[in-house]
Amino acid sequence: MQTEITSAGPLLNEKGILNVRGYAKKLLPEYSRNSIKAGKLRIKEWDYYLITNNHYAVALTVADNGYMGLASASLLEFDTAKHHTATVLTAFPMGKLRMPETSKTGNVLFEHKKCHISFEITPEGRYLSCSFKDFKNGSPFTADFKLTEEPEESMVIATPFAKKKTAFYYNQKINCMRAAGKAEFEGKTYTFSPDTSFGTLDWGRGVWTYSNTWYWGSASGQLNGVPFGFNLGYGFGDTSAASENMLFYGGKAHKLDQVLFNIPKDGTGQDDFLSTWTFGSSDGRFLMTFSPILDRASCTNLLLLCSDQHQVFGRFSGTAVLDDGRTIKLQNFLGFAEKVKNRW
Repeated sequence: MQTEITSAGPLLNEKGILNVRGYAKKLLPEYSRNSIKAGKLRIKEWDYYLITNNHYAVALTVADNGYMGLASASLLEFDTAKHHTATVLTAFPMGKLRMPETSKTGNVLFEHKKCHISFEITPEGRYLSCSFKDFKNGSPFTADFKLTEEPEESMVIATPFAKKKTAFYYNQKINCMRAAGKAEFEGKTYTFSPDTSFGTLDWGRGVWTYSNTWYWGSASGQLNGVPFGFNLGYGFGDTSAASENMLFYGGKAHKLDQVLFNIPKDGTGQDDFLSTWTFGSSDGRFLMTFSPILDRASCTNLLLLCSDQHQVFGRFSGTAVLDDGRTIKLQNFLGFAEKVKNRW
């Protein structure tokens, strides 16, 4: 079942329960932190930006997860399969980061003696700035980007959790924004040109249950000069009202049904993240192989709190079918797919 939300209105009712469940192509439901009927430690709010081209990428995150604030930057080099991530954590922000209640306006700022990250939204575009004093081995890292040509449509989903009525996930994924800027590290400049570089935003707000495993995949690029990308995922609560699977072509969204991530296993039965994956959709409109380049893996285990993440970057090859029946053929199209287990 795919229920489309087509009108604006409050996301939550007076009891803190979702008014609407399903997907939208624009940020129509109106999120308000004050409408949440849950403890501050349970509220999760984050902005995650990924800027890519065919050779390297930068990921920037600011999150207020109630018990923990987080600022993170990653630099990835696909030609050498090298990557590094630096993270700064703070205790119990519980709303003090003042994350915006919409992705359309408002600024995000994380200031710390070790790093600075800011996301600013203006009529001209989204400006991203980052600096880490000690990114790796005492060397600093800086990055500045401008994202423009935001597509008319994006993936928006309002998802409940079956185990708790006041738990929900409200999320927008914006693919295929043009990216311009640069990153600097260890004397090297990584230049991102808007004709070959793209930005993706993962804007998440909600109240989560304690233990979850989610799958997310995304790609942004262009085919014959036309921006094309996709968003895939499940495990973000009860998706019976709608999946978050969409194709994006020329600024328009094309809805898919369910998509399954087939991660190969090794000889011991464990996930073999660096072998070839396959993807298939229940409607037959998304059939892909995925050839990994690198696994941006991290595991933080604090007993009661744990996050085991595998964000695998690689190249997709296969076919995707638009709503009007046109078939898009991909060959070595850069993107990522991830599996994340959280106790939070």
